[in-house]
Amino acid sequence: MKLLVTGGAGFIGSNFIRYWLNKYLEDSIFNLDLLTYAGNLENLKDVAEKYGNRYDFALGSIIDTDFIDRLVDQFQPDVIVNFAAESHNSRAILNPTIFFQTNLIGTQTLLQIAHKHNVSHFHHISTCEVYGDLALDSDVTFNELSPYRPRTPYNASKAGADHAVSAYYETFGLSVTISICANNYGPYQNVEKLIPLFTTRAIFDQPLTLYRSSQNKREWLAVEDHCRAIDLVIRGGKRGEKYNIGSGVEKSVEEIAEIVLRTLNKPSSLKTYVPDRPGHDRRYLLDSTKVRRELGWQPEIDFEDGLRDTIAWYVDNPRWWQATQQPQIREDQWSSKQNPNS
Repeated sequence: MKLLVTGGAGFIGSNFIRYWLNKYLEDSIFNLDLLTYAGNLENLKDVAEKYGNRYDFALGSIIDTDFIDRLVDQFQPDVIVNFAAESHNSRAILNPTIFFQTNLIGTQTLLQIAHKHNVSHFHHISTCEVYGDLALDSDVTFNELSPYRPRTPYNASKAGADHAVSAYYETFGLSVTISICANNYGPYQNVEKLIPLFTTRAIFDQPLTLYRSSQNKREWLAVEDHCRAIDLVIRGGKRGEKYNIGSGVEKSVEEIAEIVLRTLNKPSSLKTYVPDRPGHDRRYLLDSTKVRRELGWQPEIDFEDGLRDTIAWYVDNPRWWQATQQPQIREDQWSSKQNPNS
């Protein structure tokens, strides 16, 4: 089988490519990535060396219709797996246009080309944030029938992409599936994200910046468990349907900070608190009964073990994350009407 993976140089995409090529020895992957701030070919250096005859890469944008058309015509993929996305809520507040262009228009471009070339299947990676948020004391979880209530430009752009994927199934009969994931953690995640950010700052005894709503909770999913779930959905999921993928493990931002500091033997005094950014969601929790019942998926990585291994990976790979660092967004200067970096 031949897969076209978009956004494959990013965090989840690169882990997925490594997982797939290691498991399916007859398959080949073409990786398309624009290599924006979160894309890094160093994530796949070992893959290119080990699987060179089954792996290829092209630099390009998913909103470039002519380029995507030529690529799909030449490679003739059986499956397109769409990881490509702008994916940081703070950056989406600063520049919402690029998020809608990439996440919504880019997805629609891929769908149209997949339909034109009769690609056998299209799988789309989405986020729990499309559902909106939950109260901290709520006993409700989001299932696949929960309404979409996005609250930020990033969430809205991903929600729009999900609707576009479903529309191409309903209108054109394109074979599609959607997986909606909890917050991922693991190796090769850009250091602007919570766990690598806290880890790399704590290593150098720098402040860990928490919003004052530090009890806000997230559900944490090991990226390797996520890759296994995507595999099952692509191969066995019902066409036209969505699958939530979550571990059931919830930790607050405060708890994550404490675990990181404790693991690295750093003091709690490194924590500092700032006002919330606009539209900050309180809590996400997915009901993953469907993927467990229908496809037999279960998370295999214990959270404490997985987080400890992730922290150790960043400790052991400073050259990787120091080379990927970008100017930090000033999270201490948010207001509802003003960019923090203006």
